[in-house]
Amino acid sequence: MSFKLTILGCSSAIPTIDRNPTAQLLNVNERFFLIDCGEGTQVQLRKFQLSFQRINHIFISHLHGDHYFGLIGLISSMHLLGRKKDLHIHAHAELKEIIDLQLLASNTELNYPLFFHPIPDINEGILFEDDNIKVSNIVLDHSIKCSGFIFTEKRSKRKIVKSEVEKFHVPYDKMKSLKNGADWINGKGEVIPNEKLTIKNSKPHTYAFCSDTRYDAELVSKIKKVDLLYHETTFKKDLEERAHQTGHSTTLQAASIARKAEVKNLLIGHYSQRYKDFEELSEEAKKIFNKVLISYSGLEIDFKKLN
Repeated sequence: MSFKLTILGCSSAIPTIDRNPTAQLLNVNERFFLIDCGEGTQVQLRKFQLSFQRINHIFISHLHGDHYFGLIGLISSMHLLGRKKDLHIHAHAELKEIIDLQLLASNTELNYPLFFHPIPDINEGILFEDDNIKVSNIVLDHSIKCSGFIFTEKRSKRKIVKSEVEKFHVPYDKMKSLKNGADWINGKGEVIPNEKLTIKNSKPHTYAFCSDTRYDAELVSKIKKVDLLYHETTFKKDLEERAHQTGHSTTLQAASIARKAEVKNLLIGHYSQRYKDFEELSEEAKKIFNKVLISYSGLEIDFKKLN
């Protein structure tokens, strides 16, 4: 199963020539989830040859423009290109009013069903779940209400060994029970141990997306030991007071959260335009947490290759 993250934008509020605002695409077994949709996101999807018609769910962390100004354009392009399948948007309730007004003003009646799922302002829980993935929200401490997201892959306990199940003529309708650890009893009453038919599955992947937020120690228990934590690093340590005033975090604060939560890897982003070299932010974060990845447009992270 694939579990890959592509960075479409990594800048903070103001786009630059070579940096787009926040947007990420998560591929879970060829199910595509868009996380935030800053200005120019659909252009980035085209640039990196990612089909936005395959996106079924969009998660918007909060209603600052650099996290959703690209959404109405994406919705419109999907319509103009003849989309028919459902699109689900998960965001705070006010965004529905904005979308409805924009569609009304342009006299647009979408070709496809658009479903809006409001994110709770203060409660945390499961936003979406299917056979492959569970998506939960976490409340962040920003200047307006803001949500982070945790993507948890779902896997069975065991993997089928095809040659063995064929050898013992195990029927297809028994595969689910085998994956969950059951033995197989054939027509003669013989018990075939599960260990002969399956192997231990690899651990499910987990991704925590912490959008704009102040340093918040309460995050630690919620993101404990995830494979990859994205945590904004708008500023360096010397602007810690500025970070707090604007509802943001510094490099050292993000690294501190990563270390305390014992995450495997930290991905930094949402850089202030004042920084021209991302390495200086990475090096500062590494003073506290060593396994730091720098987000940039076009970066693809294959979770199978993360240490």
